Amino acid sequence: MSPGIIVLIVVLVVVLGALIGLSIYGRKLQKRSEESQAQMKAGAQSVSILVIDKKRMKLTEADLPKIVIDQTPKYLRRSKVPIVKAKIGPKIMNLMCDDKIFDLIPVKKEVKAVMNGIYIMDVKGLRTNLDVKPEKQKLFARIKGKITKNNKA
Repeated sequence: MSPGIIVLIVVLVVVLGALIGLSIYGRKLQKRSEESQAQMKAGAQSVSILVIDKKRMKLTEADLPKIVIDQTPKYLRRSKVPIVKAKIGPKIMNLMCDDKIFDLIPVKKEVKAVMNGIYIMDVKGLRTNLDVKPEKQKLFARIKGKITKNNKA
């Protein structure tokens, strides 16, 4: 056999081993994530909150409790997270929010939130339904829409 084929076989074996290792590691991470989500849902409670403000800001600038910042890994402290400033009863608090529902939360309105500690996991409209903003269309979808619109006319 030529040396080129041997090198190719060795590279393929290494790549295959890396893919198998990554899939096993990915399954472990997924299982750990599912377990933590189950624990969060078990300790969740519904609370009525008045949302004052919401924005994405660095964890260190968000005025969260010191214990939250201490428990966060150092490499994640500078990353921007969704923060909601809300009034819960007589207290005004800064709360962390799930990325998926951050856009759903209305500002200066009262909502029913499912929370675990200072983490908002889900929101529902208290008196009315929440306004769902339409997703932005991608360039190809917009062009396709314009073409079909022109063909109909």
